[in-house]
Amino acid sequence: MAAFHEVLFPLDVALKSAGGPERRTEIVTLASGREERNARWAHARRRWDAGYGVRSFAALAAVVAFFEERRGRLHGFRWRDRLDHSSAPPGVAAPRPVDQQIGIGDGTTVDFDLVKLYGGVHAPYRRPIGKPVAGSVRVAVGGLERTAGTHFVCDATSGRVTFLASHQPPPGAAVTAGFLFDVPVRFDTDYLEVDLSAFEAGAIPKIPLIEIRP
Repeated sequence: MAAFHEVLFPLDVALKSAGGPERRTEIVTLASGREERNARWAHARRRWDAGYGVRSFAALAAVVAFFEERRGRLHGFRWRDRLDHSSAPPGVAAPRPVDQQIGIGDGTTVDFDLVKLYGGVHAPYRRPIGKPVAGSVRVAVGGLERTAGTHFVCDATSGRVTFLASHQPPPGAAVTAGFLFDVPVRFDTDYLEVDLSAFEAGAIPKIPLIEIRP
């Protein structure tokens, strides 16, 4: 049975990859020349090629071992996106507890899911964050930071923040969070073609990865 392995793809290879978000949009051109456009996916699906990060035989061997343990496309794993792995805005070094609003307190709700907001004027997009980095999540209620383990806990395998007994956010209080996060992915191939002679000459093997919903 397919499973998700809570393990990070070799970071030194991931940081030199190429890729980004993909959307699926259906476009119909009418007789008048106008278009009807419809989003087929509610959320983007990201793709990468990790082959660009392989620069040594040691790195290549590590990727092959990782690929074999995942059984090719069978098991998912964590991937660190160099461009987008923090709740903080560009230029801010570390996550802050007020980076992203994840809910509004009502006095009874204790569970809130991590999200990251993109845009904010025309059609802001709220991206679910399901694989936060363990120990990186900071939470505030009404602008006041809460303490992990005392006021709340966060499940690093699902991105759910749970407030502990007697610490649920009061009505109307903004619940915010800051965090680092990984992307759940799998290999998008069951075959890694490695040409060592070409590799010695500078060729880069293709190592396709695709985002999943575990």
